[in-house]
Amino acid sequence: MISAAARPYIDASVPVLREHGLAITRRFYSNMFAAHPELTNLFNMGNQASGVQQQSLAAAVFAYAANIDDVAALTPVINRIVHKHVSVGIVPAHYPIVGRHLLGAIQEVLGEAAVPPLMAAWHEAYTALADTLIAAERELYAQARITPGHFQPMQVQAVVEECVDVISYTLVSPDGASVPAFKPGQYVSVRVRLPQGQTQLRQYTLSDRPHPDRLRITVKRAVARADAPEGQVSTLLQHELAVGSTVDVSHPFGDFMPDTAGTAPIVLLSGGIGITPMIAVLNEIAATAPQREVVFAHAAGGPAHHAHRADVEAARLRMPGLKVITFYESGGEAVADGTGHEVRAGYMRITDLPSWPHATTSVYLCGPIPFMQAQWRDLIEAGVPASLLHREVFGPELLDVLA
Repeated sequence: MISAAARPYIDASVPVLREHGLAITRRFYSNMFAAHPELTNLFNMGNQASGVQQQSLAAAVFAYAANIDDVAALTPVINRIVHKHVSVGIVPAHYPIVGRHLLGAIQEVLGEAAVPPLMAAWHEAYTALADTLIAAERELYAQARITPGHFQPMQVQAVVEECVDVISYTLVSPDGASVPAFKPGQYVSVRVRLPQGQTQLRQYTLSDRPHPDRLRITVKRAVARADAPEGQVSTLLQHELAVGSTVDVSHPFGDFMPDTAGTAPIVLLSGGIGITPMIAVLNEIAATAPQREVVFAHAAGGPAHHAHRADVEAARLRMPGLKVITFYESGGEAVADGTGHEVRAGYMRITDLPSWPHATTSVYLCGPIPFMQAQWRDLIEAGVPASLLHREVFGPELLDVLA
């Protein structure tokens, strides 16, 4: 909570941040990296190059200001940030650096409008947020029984090409020790050193159910586009990781943990590489509760871009209550094979999905942001309560619900 004196200034900042938020975050990152180049090892510089990270931070600052008294709205976002921070090794000493450069960027961009009471209010608000994050991160480090920045070498046991530009890697401890426990839906950070010497971290979902002796990650190579450069880390991993290679991996984290222990029906909707957490969930249910009713719907560009088909087919053999439907944007035709797996041409539409009790069934989403925004909107319009909708975001936080 912030003081009564500060609140009017934070409230007055909301329209200002809507207009100038992106300029502020661009200035913030530029100034901070110039003063502390070592911090580029903690930030995804691919997202920096594409501008996604700056846009995400601008939305986060705006959402924080607009919802500063709504703890219930901010808590899920804070939880997700805490898991991400702990996965990359953020420590309390980082917060004064971020605060100094964020407030400095606000001052620079707003100029004379950044009057002392406004800056004092934002100093108070940032300090309150930093204290909340630091306390939550300290607790999460303790629960995981690790120190900040802890990584362990893992050895590649198997490599499987899932589809075009997508490869799965099974990882084991080199000494044969057990691997950390996790919940389906969580991720690990992978640490690599780029050819130019820079260290980079990327998060990859654990794409199989928990096993005591192994982990599996699935890496999609980020191909260069007009609005984004080629993914340096994903390209390096796909070129260099082979059976016997080692790679540094963090403890598993992540707050996206679909209910795999319950008995109620569950709906899993994914697009593209967003299939990976859903496969971990599906494999867990297939192994522990194969009678459970599951709707598994996936959207892909076409058959050549459809990952983890073998996992889905294996689950179908074990799960009589599994309903599978696949949507191919191109290169596929509508097919119903009579065995519970339907293929449709075009984009995923809620009206084409198998039926389920909308008022009581949890629905989990993962995929590109436009995909999740479209599905979320259509699910709400179809009568699914927002409280039953859950989504995982790859990359910077999706804050459209708050913002």
